Amino acid sequence: MTRRYPSYCDSGVEWIGDLPAHWRTVPLRWLASYRTSSVDKKSNGDEIPVRLCNYTDVYYSEQIRADDGEFMTATATAHEVARFGLRRGDVLITKDSEDWRDIGVPALVEVASDDFVCGYHLGIVRPDDDVDPGYLFRALLSDGVNKQMQVSATGVTRYGIPNGAVEGAVLPCPPLDEQRAIAAYLDRETARIDDLILKQELLIERLDEYRTALITQTVTRGLPPDAAEAAGLDPTPPLKDSGVEWLGKVPEHWEVVDNRRLFEERDERSDDGVGELLTVSHLTGVTRRSEKPNVGMFMAETLEGYKQCHPGDLVINTMWAWMGAAGTATEAGLVSPSYNVYAPEPRHLLPRFVDMAYRSRRYVVGMTSESRGIWSSRLRMYPQQFMSLATAVPPMQEQEAIVAYVDRLEGRSERMSTTVHVAIERLQEYRSALISAAVTGKIDVRDAARVGSGDGV
Repeated sequence: MTRRYPSYCDSGVEWIGDLPAHWRTVPLRWLASYRTSSVDKKSNGDEIPVRLCNYTDVYYSEQIRADDGEFMTATATAHEVARFGLRRGDVLITKDSEDWRDIGVPALVEVASDDFVCGYHLGIVRPDDDVDPGYLFRALLSDGVNKQMQVSATGVTRYGIPNGAVEGAVLPCPPLDEQRAIAAYLDRETARIDDLILKQELLIERLDEYRTALITQTVTRGLPPDAAEAAGLDPTPPLKDSGVEWLGKVPEHWEVVDNRRLFEERDERSDDGVGELLTVSHLTGVTRRSEKPNVGMFMAETLEGYKQCHPGDLVINTMWAWMGAAGTATEAGLVSPSYNVYAPEPRHLLPRFVDMAYRSRRYVVGMTSESRGIWSSRLRMYPQQFMSLATAVPPMQEQEAIVAYVDRLEGRSERMSTTVHVAIERLQEYRSALISAAVTGKIDVRDAARVGSGDGV
């Protein structure tokens, strides 16, 4: 169990607050050296082959190991290798970014090698011999230290931390033995929290896999027996061969119909470019582009000439159909001219059923089998190929029952997923708060660290 230190004093730093009375605050330059790398991704024949630790390696991993992962290959001069070669115990930080919240993110080098070099957009914080690297890493990870760097960032569209701001950032500095105790305690406790987060993330994956598998089963084989019986349908209908390899067997009373008899291509263009811009992805189907402000997508100056779609139309992203980028529109809008729009026959198909079918695994396999391209990543689904597909069509009453069942299923799944996401957020917040509390002495973890290491009870 952790407790507070006997006495505290004002650190003089707003972000840090009170510190244990026997601690001190010092600028980073008193604890470590700092340099920014100039080694880029370009390779020259007269330079030494190296492996680069890049921005994304640091941003997405708190621990860097030269023997774990595939690092980018490049070349560097002998001088650059000597100056920017990484050592065990170095702490790397992201020194610039398009978002000021992404700067100053640290990672600890746990395993290095002779050819392992720090890449561009990163800075190397190398602790002095009397500073524990694990504690320094955790201190740089804490809100109190990190915010000092963020508020000192300069730039308009891209933000960077001046070297002086990094070197001048004030850090709490306990005695070396306490640094080691804090690092050991946080290594153990954050590992436990990370394990809990991973289990929650795996739960979300399993929920999504179960939902996806059940939807695929429902749009190709019909409702589960209990749900079918509750809807007044045959719970165990006989099956027949659909005649389509990727579709397999379907209920005997369903029709398997060529798409050219079920869909009509819609190629209406906007004259004035006025309308809601819609986009299509394999994750969310058809959604408003305005609801996805952070996606890396080219925006045209005008929407004149964009295709019009109406509520209920099936929209397919031509380039990503093989990934399941399809769905039905729930509102009128405009879509990219490179998309294809199809109006389903309303007497035979419910738009929501079409949406579920063409986003299900089996139909994605069907679209992939008919797509054309040299490489899998360049496959395209054009109208001619889409019309050559077939759709398994249940009676309208059964489609309505399937839609109602899946909507209930997705509602429950979304509520469960939301609950798990909230739990993950709280664990992440607790993790961050625990790190900040430990490295600023708000809690005394020395006894807890000894218990965890087996040195005491």
